[in-house]
Amino acid sequence: MRLLLVRHGQTPSNVDFLLDTSVPGPGLTALGERQAAALPEALAGEDIGAVYASTMVRTQLTAAPLAAARGLGVRVRDGIRELSAGDLEMLPGDSERGLRYMRTVFAWAAGDTGLRMPGGESGAEALARYDAVVGEAARTGAGTVALFSHGAAIRMWAAARARNVDVPFAAAHLLDNTGVVVLEGAPATGWTALTWAGATVAARGEGGPAGRPVEARPGAG
Repeated sequence: MRLLLVRHGQTPSNVDFLLDTSVPGPGLTALGERQAAALPEALAGEDIGAVYASTMVRTQLTAAPLAAARGLGVRVRDGIRELSAGDLEMLPGDSERGLRYMRTVFAWAAGDTGLRMPGGESGAEALARYDAVVGEAARTGAGTVALFSHGAAIRMWAAARARNVDVPFAAAHLLDNTGVVVLEGAPATGWTALTWAGATVAARGEGGPAGRPVEARPGAG
């Protein structure tokens, strides 16, 4: 199975760099609408058989042009929504307290899944809900599925589940609005990341990025 994890288009909270993770959340900016409109052409080479989006407005608006172009409905699922910021909600992502968000997210990806976001969910809970939607997508039998999700959620899940993506890689590689992570595999056998925002992902240990410290790489939404 080929899995496309697509981050939503730009939102007002992205512009202001806020940890905006509550449902249903904001819509798209004018730029975000243009980004969404460009996806059918950008993904023209993908034989997409199913489209999923989270329960947040921004993913559904981003998915709509692609789904319409392919004659597909958008399957809305809560499991692929953004990782809840809990008590950190609406803080600037680069503030002293806001930086705790991504530190917690990457701790989950590194295996500390019992850790809980302040006032929010644990890593085990976040991974379980995301895994459930990916599992459902695999059971559709579609060769390629597009999941419209969120920056922190995509980076955390990919680092936790793809055999060739680790925390340093995910921490060093932000995913811009409508950026796509392409993976291949299955829930039972595991996943390999093929491309990250258009760049080929090397096997783990093959000249990975130097990166900046995890604390310096915030960015939810």
